[in-house]
Amino acid sequence: MRGILTFGTYLPHHRLDTSEIRNLIGSGGGRGRRTVASYDEDSTTMAVEAARRALSAADTTNTHAEPATVGDLAGPMAISRLMFATTSPAYADKTNATAIVAALSLPPTLLAFDLAGSARNGLAALVMALDSTADSLVVSSDVRSGRPGSADESGGGDGAGAFLIGDGVDIEPDRSPGDAATDEAPIAVSLGTASVSEEFMDRYRLPTQTHTSSWEERFSEGIYGRLAKACLEQVCARTRLVPTDFDHVVVTSPHPRAARCATRLGFADGSLHAPPEGIGNLGGTQPLVALADVLERCEPDARILVMNLADGADAVALQRTAEPLRDTGPSVQTQTGSGAPVSYGRYLAWRGELTPEPPRRPEPARVSAPAAARGADWKFGLVGSVDTDTGIVHLPPARVGIAGGTLDHMAPHRLASDTGTVVTFTIDRLAYSPSPPIVFAVVDFDRGGRLPVELTDVSPTDIAIGDRVQMTFRRLVTAQGVHNYFWKARPVQPTTPPASASDR
Repeated sequence: MRGILTFGTYLPHHRLDTSEIRNLIGSGGGRGRRTVASYDEDSTTMAVEAARRALSAADTTNTHAEPATVGDLAGPMAISRLMFATTSPAYADKTNATAIVAALSLPPTLLAFDLAGSARNGLAALVMALDSTADSLVVSSDVRSGRPGSADESGGGDGAGAFLIGDGVDIEPDRSPGDAATDEAPIAVSLGTASVSEEFMDRYRLPTQTHTSSWEERFSEGIYGRLAKACLEQVCARTRLVPTDFDHVVVTSPHPRAARCATRLGFADGSLHAPPEGIGNLGGTQPLVALADVLERCEPDARILVMNLADGADAVALQRTAEPLRDTGPSVQTQTGSGAPVSYGRYLAWRGELTPEPPRRPEPARVSAPAAARGADWKFGLVGSVDTDTGIVHLPPARVGIAGGTLDHMAPHRLASDTGTVVTFTIDRLAYSPSPPIVFAVVDFDRGGRLPVELTDVSPTDIAIGDRVQMTFRRLVTAQGVHNYFWKARPVQPTTPPASASDR
């Protein structure tokens, strides 16, 4: 049965208290928090993190070999398509999805492409995957910004979501959920999809512009109300359901007023879900993260409807199966209840709205394209090598063993999913960084190998020898229009909500 096999979400570590906006500018802001991508993050790095979590159930079956399929998740299942949706691509004239493929160490035989230009594309990519027959990985990631003091700035948010879509197998009635025979079954099956398109001027941004403009919201609110009704009628006709049959309903839109039209569509009392709190509007990624939040909370057999209103209307109807959710990292609830504050001034500097005095150090050189291509497995996939005679892990990969000196007795050894321990560290206040100081550490990995690496998402006062860390894909620097991606380490994140967190 066609459906969702697994999913993952990623919300960046930093949070901006939007009341700081009014304190500095004198207008805008409001109450609440929003997620903020760090200076070393962009839509590509966040997409990699969400996709890694979606595939983590499969990654646990990989030991030394570089994965060519998605482990044993679907029997095994080879991904044939990777669709990357974003309104904030790291490159405008280059396929960003190929960097995601490389970072995930997926085979080069799959089709990887971008869907950019509209907040519609996140759910639209999910519709395309569910309506096709190809095993697909759908990833959506957005860095939402706006003019200082604008509603887009205070109401936006940064984050990513990823869904693995496939056919799975039919579950026999006498099998219990979680049995080995049902490992290929989806956690939610598709009941149907629907889409409605109409040309009108809502949100727009020219290729030469940085910030998005929008027409008066009352104009688009009326159009979206009509499109939402038409889309709902279409999906109900295809699924042979009525609005009150849906147990959980999520309606998202870049315009909060447009999303409120859902209250007039005849859904059952209590079925409408508010978007996750404390993260802001994630644009095209919002419906995927909201769907993940519902899937993490809802009961078996529940019917779910997700609708997104952006340059049209798209809807996906799903039914939760009895399959248990696979462990794919922190839940949406856990991530919304965590994070560290970032000042508004630093946020503006990270977004390029302010230009602080740069460090008095030579700027980094542009990364070499030939060198990056030759070392793509290491640079993007963090694939080292392990000596098949001695078991010693070599980082970066080597051909000659450090013990014995034998040549080419090596096997690939992927470390992206490994955890490690800080054995020593230093705080560098002189090295070039957009956000000094830099914390460097030496990390010993649990499965072998030692790596000097930069730490991120950590305060210099909080790091200590013995701390547990995990790897994260980041942008080291951008020089002469070229992004230099590699891996950093960050503290291991909790997978359960903090004690103060509670259900909505």
